[in-house]
Amino acid sequence: MSSILGLRTTIYKVPDVTLAKEWYAKAFETPPYFDEPFYVGFNIGGYELGLIPDVSPEPKSGNVVTYWGVKDIHTEFRRFIELGAKSNEIPENVGGEIMTATVKDPWDNVIGIIYNPEFVPENQL
Repeated sequence: MSSILGLRTTIYKVPDVTLAKEWYAKAFETPPYFDEPFYVGFNIGGYELGLIPDVSPEPKSGNVVTYWGVKDIHTEFRRFIELGAKSNEIPENVGGEIMTATVKDPWDNVIGIIYNPEFVPENQL
């Protein structure tokens, strides 16, 4: 048995936490449970999505992507685009029934979405 318990938190750095909080609340259809100028936290299906202020001019890195589970990848991909996200990788079958896609939020953070009927997190068993 591994001592690593699995994913807990994904953090997105944004220059305007207030504006990002509004966008993420709409995009993830969930209000924040923690709302302070230094950190905004959302509970997304038992996992933490956090926003922190970032004013650095450094470009965003796409070398790590967190995928959020969805029931209908095409519908959710379109909904994110309609909310102002930019298409990064269109929905694609990556094997079996598993499909992935990515978008960039208005601050260029990469958000992954995945439809994977084979995966059920332990906290949902």
